[in-house]
Amino acid sequence: MIRNMYDKVGESVSFIKGKINRTPKIAVILGSGLGELANGLENKEYVDYKDIPNFPQSTVVGHEGRLVFGSVDGVEVLLMQGRFHYYEGYSMKEVTYPIYVMQQLGVKKLIVTNACGGINRDFAPGTLMIIKDFINLFGDNPLIGINDERFGPRFPDMSEPYKLEMIDKAKSIADAIDIPYKEGIYAGFMGPYYESAAEIVAIGRMGADAVGMSTVPETIAANYLGIDVLGIACITNMATGIQTGKHSHANVVDIAQRASSKLSAWVMKVIAEI
Repeated sequence: MIRNMYDKVGESVSFIKGKINRTPKIAVILGSGLGELANGLENKEYVDYKDIPNFPQSTVVGHEGRLVFGSVDGVEVLLMQGRFHYYEGYSMKEVTYPIYVMQQLGVKKLIVTNACGGINRDFAPGTLMIIKDFINLFGDNPLIGINDERFGPRFPDMSEPYKLEMIDKAKSIADAIDIPYKEGIYAGFMGPYYESAAEIVAIGRMGADAVGMSTVPETIAANYLGIDVLGIACITNMATGIQTGKHSHANVVDIAQRASSKLSAWVMKVIAEI
């Protein structure tokens, strides 16, 4: 009987390796509506989440629910088409389970993307934002519980959650291919509702430029596991109290899809050069 996280991850990894004979060094998590990147991969192979032992299942519209293995200019890549959210009812360990699997598959660098709301009034829907730090507003985190030193240390450092070297590379590439971007701090909010106007005021005063319902747990887990992280957020709407009108997930996905080609071109270049 499988009794602990390490054994569960091992079973998932063994299954994947039995299907796919590749060793990706870079992984990308695709946010809502940002799936276009998969179209640019060469030599693609797929593994559905539902087939992987112990793997959670995505329930959110705009998330495919599969791992995509492929290459970019000879660089082996693993894409996660469809992430898991705390608001779906998963534990934080389940939300971040794929990151543990990635690490055991050999991944050394992670690019995490998301669709989120803008708090900084200099932003507008469609803005791409390099994440330079995070604020954890989930009231939970994936490292709570007994620590297994085979994965990482009890008290991992978070002084550089988004690798400065990767940020610098992403900025230079964006400048070279004329893709506009902003930089900012991302706040991870539990959801699953769009934040109230008062909450946005409070989160803004804490220093956040954008807010969303993902990314922070994966960033924490990746740092714990020794994986370098680059985060790029797509501002799909301005947050409550800043934008006029109501929020809808359909609009979020629509704006993300419009920005997806720019983000995909950017990430493809980053993959090829890091």
